[in-house]
Order: sequence, then structure tokens, then C-alpha cells
Amino acid sequence: MTCVRFFHGARDRIQTATDWVGQAWSRRRQVLIYAPVTVMADRLDRQLWMQQALSFIPHCRADAPHAAETPILIARHLDDTQGGECLLNLSDEVPPAFSRFEELIEIISVEDEVRLPGRERFRFYREQGCELDSRDVSGGMAG
Repeated sequence: MTCVRFFHGARDRIQTATDWVGQAWSRRRQVLIYAPVTVMADRLDRQLWMQQALSFIPHCRADAPHAAETPILIARHLDDTQGGECLLNLSDEVPPAFSRFEELIEIISVEDEVRLPGRERFRFYREQGCELDSRDVSGGMAG
């Protein structure tokens, strides 16, 4: 059963996602990031490249030629993308086939257009019997 972790209260959804991905990479986790909206995927990609030189996060788009060798992938579609152990959902909907992942991460910002659909997803996952964890990150993603 998929464990779903909600990080709520984020002031900036993309920055919080970037911080979380950095922490995941420091533990050498493989992560698939579901970002179906091009603007969001582009912004996250830029943020990941802008990290300090000593904290490089190896990532690329899921359709890039070197995706098979890259631990952090950004995908606009999940249909033909290989699953990793962890899926980071940056859509406002339940990601397709989320149950094939051991862990699902949801970053919920304070804006109603993100927060309200996030509540609906929380209820959906609970009804599906998923293990749920919720953490307030309004003060940041510290360790």
C-alpha cells in the first residue's frame, strides 16, 4: 500500500518541492516528479539547476535520452514512465497509477487553488486505505 505524505502550508510550492527533492537526493532516493503543467515543470527544472554547486541534484525530463541513468525525473505524463520508489505529485489531481509507488509526496501551498484540491486528495487517499502522514512546512522543510 502506498504511503502518502502531505507537506502542507508551503509558502512557495516549487521552492518547497525543490527543498524536498534535495533532501531525497541526499539520501540517494530515486524520485519521479509528476508535473503535467509545463510552466510548473519548467520552473522546478530551473530551481533544481540553481542549487549551490556542492548540492547538485541530478535530474532531467523523463523523455530525455539519458533519463534511464538519472535518479530524479520530471514527467508531464505517467503513462509510459517507469516508476521509482517515490512519486512527487505537483498536479492538483490524484496522479494516475499512484499505487505503483511505495511513497507519494504531496506539496500543498497556502493558496486556495492548491489547498482545496489537496484536501480532496487527502480524503480520496484515506478512502483508498493509504497510510497518511501530514506535516506543516510553513516554517520550512528543515530535516
